[in-house]
Amino acid sequence: MDMPGAMIVFAQVVDSRSFSAAAARLGLSKSAVSKQIAKLEDRLGARLLNRTTRTLSPTDAGQDFYERCLRVAREVEEAERAITHLSAEPRGLLRLNAPASFGREYLAPLVPEMLARWPELRIEVLFEDRFVDVVAEGFDLVIRITRLQDSSLVARRIASCRRLLCAAPSYLARRGVPRTPADLLQHDCMLYSYATDQNEWEFVGPDGRLETVRVDGRLRANNAEVTLAALRAGAGLALSPDFIVGPDIAAGRLVPLLTGYENPFGAIYAVWPHNRNLAPKVRAVVDFLVERFAAEPIWESRRES
Repeated sequence: MDMPGAMIVFAQVVDSRSFSAAAARLGLSKSAVSKQIAKLEDRLGARLLNRTTRTLSPTDAGQDFYERCLRVAREVEEAERAITHLSAEPRGLLRLNAPASFGREYLAPLVPEMLARWPELRIEVLFEDRFVDVVAEGFDLVIRITRLQDSSLVARRIASCRRLLCAAPSYLARRGVPRTPADLLQHDCMLYSYATDQNEWEFVGPDGRLETVRVDGRLRANNAEVTLAALRAGAGLALSPDFIVGPDIAAGRLVPLLTGYENPFGAIYAVWPHNRNLAPKVRAVVDFLVERFAAEPIWESRRES
């Protein structure tokens, strides 16, 4: 016996107060509905309906069972809606936010491809270096490059990312080369304004031990391009994502430092608000980004070339 199906039929009979009306709504014959209810009562060993010549009403047991049937019916309806969303074509407006440097260099070239792939999709892109409130500001999708902490959001990793400590040869010639994290206390360290731990830099040494150093310097910026320009000019050293400084390291304009240490930075994530039914436009774009960055990230190949 199809128990969930029988429960949905029973709920419809109670709502309709009639076998005939329920049958019409369900697209079944009256006899088929009547047989389903009879089998249901036999299986449960209880009378669920009070039957008169004019109407039907649930018994006490039937009323309790009816309320449970409603929950099953809602779950079935939501499951059907979710599957429909999965197969639906992405459409409507997608509001996308990403850090400026990453967005301009690596996401912007992908936007035309997304528009060509989904003709019914419209995209509003905001590239800016600040920590946006995904829900309050109405974003459908946000790219974050960090360790995730907000449990009210859903996230999917789209690429790896490392933060590299580096400086220009001119700065190192003038100020010396740091050999340990503690040496950074004697250096001008450039800070990123929107980082929650901007003054505290973490390093994991060859022995696996975590070291935290509280650094300081003369430059604090909310934009990666400002920091990169200052780095190239020899104004200090910085702990920056590899997709920003990788090409300069490869070209010799910047020198990697403390290469025996790792910074436990996290990765690059696509982040969106909790939603019982994820919109097809969000699912499609997230899958697309994961696909594009699945292999070696572009910045890694540039750094090693």
